[in-house]
Amino acid sequence: MTHLVIQAPNLNPTHVEKIAAVAQAASIQRINSTATCLQNIDVEEQEFIRQTCDALGVDGAFLEEIKPFSDCRVLAMDMDSTLINIECIDEIADMVGRKPEVAAITEAAMRGEIKDFAESLRRRVALLQGVSVRDLDKVFEERLRLNAGAEKLIQTAQAAGLKTMLVSGGFTLYTERLKEKLGLDFAFANTLEIEQGKLTGKVLGDIVDAQGKADHLTWLAKETQAEPSQIIALGDGANDLKMLALSYYSVAYRAKPIVRQQTRFSLNVSGLDAVLNWFKH
Repeated sequence: MTHLVIQAPNLNPTHVEKIAAVAQAASIQRINSTATCLQNIDVEEQEFIRQTCDALGVDGAFLEEIKPFSDCRVLAMDMDSTLINIECIDEIADMVGRKPEVAAITEAAMRGEIKDFAESLRRRVALLQGVSVRDLDKVFEERLRLNAGAEKLIQTAQAAGLKTMLVSGGFTLYTERLKEKLGLDFAFANTLEIEQGKLTGKVLGDIVDAQGKADHLTWLAKETQAEPSQIIALGDGANDLKMLALSYYSVAYRAKPIVRQQTRFSLNVSGLDAVLNWFKH
């Protein structure tokens, strides 16, 4: 028996009925004002259902069963453009008038056009040489915001006993602050070299790339004895794909097409807390 959970910030009852008809749902169960579960749908129509949801601006999630949220053990999240609203490196570059050059490399890397993430990161960080720590702080204070639903998702996960991890190709300067702010269990990212209060344009130590992200999640899964079916992982760029592949609940959040194609779930219009509607509580 397959269920379809459909969600949108303003879920239109007419859209619910239309999707239910296409899915040939046996029954309709309202979850809350933004989410509805269509029960016992026609699984042979999945592609048509998906296209209908996309056309109506609705997020759809196919679930063979709806499990208790507390069955999960790990919540792993990318930072830039997933947990938060910006690409930190682009905003740092903007402080010194180099955003176009840096953003172009960021976009190409996220689309999967630049295969060597470590090389792309080094190229971008080199362009940040001379940026002051004060400017880095200003990005956090003035531009960085949590994406919609982030706090609710994390707080609910923590209350249910899940271990929470932020794993980023970005920088420890921001992941550590978010770890403290949100009470996360773990945070991993790259360390910028700073001398006399300014960036040198270099990254210290091993770079957290796609494999690095996957390695951190593999470690946490082993620590918590979590099966893939007990792991929720969220990301938006090609650099997240190896990490997402380790999770049954692999979620593409406002993601590039290459990521949506390779994950089981996508959130294109709903907030991060939409994940919670796929489970019993």
